[in-house]
Amino acid sequence: MGIEPVVSSEACQVHAIDLERVRRAARSMPPEAALHHLAETFAMMGDPTRLKILHALSTEELCVCDLAALLGLSVSAISHQLRLLRGMRLVKSRREGRLVYYSLDDHHIETLMAQGMEHVFDREAPAVAIAAAHDHER
Repeated sequence: MGIEPVVSSEACQVHAIDLERVRRAARSMPPEAALHHLAETFAMMGDPTRLKILHALSTEELCVCDLAALLGLSVSAISHQLRLLRGMRLVKSRREGRLVYYSLDDHHIETLMAQGMEHVFDREAPAVAIAAAHDHER
């Protein structure tokens, strides 16, 4: 009784390199620094609290106190998150008297958020709908 090799449906079953495809992919590869910065941007957006802040700011500019009240966090915690987001140029601020209002740095951030949510809802629509209904009941 022999052991059958496990064959993954996600990997090639033969080792063959299509040099033309590899060359095209290599030519289209962004510079290493750009990829590193993009990875840092996605990592910064990978935190649920920061995503909530970004989502809130995609609808309207808000001050730290507004965000703290919305998310049920301390002003200090929100300020810390905003400092990180501003450092990555995901949000910007403007002063109005004694208040500082925050908004998304540019439309690209809103586009990233919208496409990310579209991706989640498209692939996980049933699970997300159930979770949303459960959250709404609370």
